[in-house]
Amino acid sequence: MYKGSYIAASGMVVKQRQMDLVSNNLANSATFGYKQDRVSFKDVYVSEINGVKQQGDQRDMTNTDVYYTDQSEGAFQSTGNPLDVAISGDGYFSVEGNKYTRAGNFSLDTDGYIVTKSGDRVLGANGPIQIQTGNIQDIQIGQDGAISVNNQAVDKFSVVTFADKKNLAKQGNNFFVSKDEPLESTAQVNQGVIESSNVNVIQEMVTMIELLREYETQQKVVQTFDDATAKVTGSMATL
Repeated sequence: MYKGSYIAASGMVVKQRQMDLVSNNLANSATFGYKQDRVSFKDVYVSEINGVKQQGDQRDMTNTDVYYTDQSEGAFQSTGNPLDVAISGDGYFSVEGNKYTRAGNFSLDTDGYIVTKSGDRVLGANGPIQIQTGNIQDIQIGQDGAISVNNQAVDKFSVVTFADKKNLAKQGNNFFVSKDEPLESTAQVNQGVIESSNVNVIQEMVTMIELLREYETQQKVVQTFDDATAKVTGSMATL
């Protein structure tokens, strides 16, 4: 009976982990450029977990397999802000510190550098992109990422991609990091729009309800096994 309890409890553990991911996705549903997280599961034989080869015992339990990020593109939201940019296709903006992001809600700091919401400087072809403060009448950003101010070329956004996006890891402030070398991207840069998160709030809410029901069901299974074990133990004590 204890194996049955262990199998049901394993389901509770992974449902809790999945619930944590869904909760985080919902919390970031309004974060520009956010990419939702997912987890996949696999069945693992109880004997494999115990480290013992058992004949005839093919019962299995649930275990987490891979945590991954859904890199699908979010919807575009028009803002009209000349420093709001969004990438169409496969690409990421390069940021100081070997960081990358899809969140293009940029601004200028006091020194005229284009920065992210967290204040990190955005990189261009020649390092951090700096626009001289002062008489800025017009900022134009081409689909290739080229930046011009008052009809004068300034720099070009460094937009990169990676051969294997599975190696991209999330870091704070909506950044990604990777041990792999970035590759030049040909993705299109769009000015005056920003990419929303790719979280479907309604779907995540439905998933959360389903997870809660599944967790409660597995909890009842564990309780049933506990009750059965207690009855058996009680019966044996009277012998």
